[in-house]
Order: sequence, then C-alpha cells, then structure tokens
Amino acid sequence: MVEIKDAFTLLHPAIAVFFVFPLIGMVINLAWQTRQRRLQTKVEGKSKIPPVVGAEHNRLGNWLTSAVVSIALLGIAHPIIKNILTNELVSKEPFQVAFIGLMFVATIASLVFLYKSRDKLWRGVFATLAGAGLVILGCQDGVYRLSNEWYWSHYYIGIVAALLMIFSLAIAPSIYKDKSHRWRIVHTVLNCIALLLFIGQGLTGTRDLLGIPLSWQEPYIYQCDFANKTCPSSPPKG
Repeated sequence: MVEIKDAFTLLHPAIAVFFVFPLIGMVINLAWQTRQRRLQTKVEGKSKIPPVVGAEHNRLGNWLTSAVVSIALLGIAHPIIKNILTNELVSKEPFQVAFIGLMFVATIASLVFLYKSRDKLWRGVFATLAGAGLVILGCQDGVYRLSNEWYWSHYYIGIVAALLMIFSLAIAPSIYKDKSHRWRIVHTVLNCIALLLFIGQGLTGTRDLLGIPLSWQEPYIYQCDFANKTCPSSPPKG
C-alpha cells in the first residue's frame, strides 16, 4: 500500500499529465489559428477563423503561465519540505525555514502582481522578482538538480521553461502595442523554445520517476553506487 508521503511524490507529475500538458496543446492550437487568421486577413481581407481565437489564446496562455509556475513551485516544495522534516530544521534552523516560507509567498505574490500590473516598468519588476524567487527556491537543499548533467536535468529544463513563460507574460501587452511586430516575433521564438523544453520535461520527468524509490526502499537504495550502477548484495535468508 502506498504511503501518504509517497503519494505526494506523484502529485507533481499527475497534475502535469492531466492539466498542464493538455493546456499546452490547446494554447498551441489557438496560437496557430491566431496566426492563420492574421495571415488570411492580411492577404484576403477576411478569414473564416473567428476573431475570438486571439483573445482565447491570450486567456489560456495566462492560465498556462500560472500552471507552469505553480507546478514548478510544487515540484520544488516537496523535496524542500521533506528535507526540512527529515533534518528537523524547524528547530535547528528556524530562520532558514522562515526565509524559505517567505520566498514561496513572495514568488506567488510577485506573479499575482504581474498579472494585475499594466505599467511596463512594474511588469518588468514583478517578472524579475517571480523568476528570482523560483531560482532561489530551486537552490535550496533537498532539490534534486542533477547539476553535473544539467543539459538533461528535469529541474534545469523546468526552471528555464517557467522563466520563459514568466517573460512571455510580462511582454504580452507590448505585443499589441508594437506596430513593428518585433515583440510578437520574440514571443513566438521564445514559446517555440519553451515547447521544446516541455517535450524535454515529459522525457526527463518519466526518467526521474524510475529513479525515485518508495520511502521504505530508501535505506537500501541510497547505499547503491550510482556511478558504477551496483548495489550491496542482500544477505541470504535462512
């Protein structure tokens, strides 16, 4: 029977599968329709694609940014909380625990204020604060980063994808005001990169699930030599 703490490990990938990735598909579909409508209108003066697709793309894009940042925070929070409880940091390092809690609150608040801000300067400020909060929280003890193989680390790919989504949200109002379409091009390029990163997230996330032992398996698994792919032999029974 799966224990509660093991079930929490599955919460992050479960939300990604049934909410985030379907949302990515819908946003991509609406982005394609929005572009096709714009091109058809430019050439033919009209399009059969309804004008509402642009507004829907923007609305679901905002939802996607919230979902990606939220699931990143959830993925970071689980190992941090586990590390705090395992090492009894609440009593040993109360100021560190308080700092971590404040960073979570500040990061979420910065994202909320980013949605509400209309001024370009303040959008830049809150986007920077939200991104910095993610990075700082990701640097805490307990987070599995795989830094020696950063190029296929689930953590690093996820953080970069979340930062790109925050930046895309910050520049969204500028896209509609820029007649040269430079911000639109930047938005398109960055989100194409983000799409590739999301594909990488699906691959690396599945891989990492294979390497996460259940809580009752941890004492034995962590005796293994991961570099040489060997584990201590169990003594014969009987």
